[in-house]
Amino acid sequence: TRWDQGGRCATEIAGFYGAGSEITRSSTHTLAGDEPPVLLGSDTAPNAVEAVLHALAACISVGYVYNAAARGITIQSLRLDTEGELDLHAFLGLSETTRPGFERITYTATVKADASRTQLEELCEYVQRTSPVLDIIRNPVSVSIRLVTE
Repeated sequence: TRWDQGGRCATEIAGFYGAGSEITRSSTHTLAGDEPPVLLGSDTAPNAVEAVLHALAACISVGYVYNAAARGITIQSLRLDTEGELDLHAFLGLSETTRPGFERITYTATVKADASRTQLEELCEYVQRTSPVLDIIRNPVSVSIRLVTE
């Protein structure tokens, strides 16, 4: 990730470690981030907390589609409406007691499939239990940041 200007940055993703080895992608993917004007950005891309909501929705979406297929369920349509409740007082340095992150995330999954309500409820529960992004959000993760000066 490199800062461009103002609130804008860009992240290049070229590979990952998985299935026991380093995986190099056929092309580098670039994700941009920015802030809306109210937060002194130029609004050229989603901000970081919006990207988190996208990551959650994308992971849940893949979980539904892949796990439905594994169960013999055909999904005709799937829409996830996701909302996050965030108080910016801590981010803006206006509060020492307000949490800087999301206080609540809700999503509504609207699914049209060749399955019963019970089958879709079971699928929904399974997707929640096995979603890596949902797990990251729900459970504390050790994060270390090392500062290097140039």
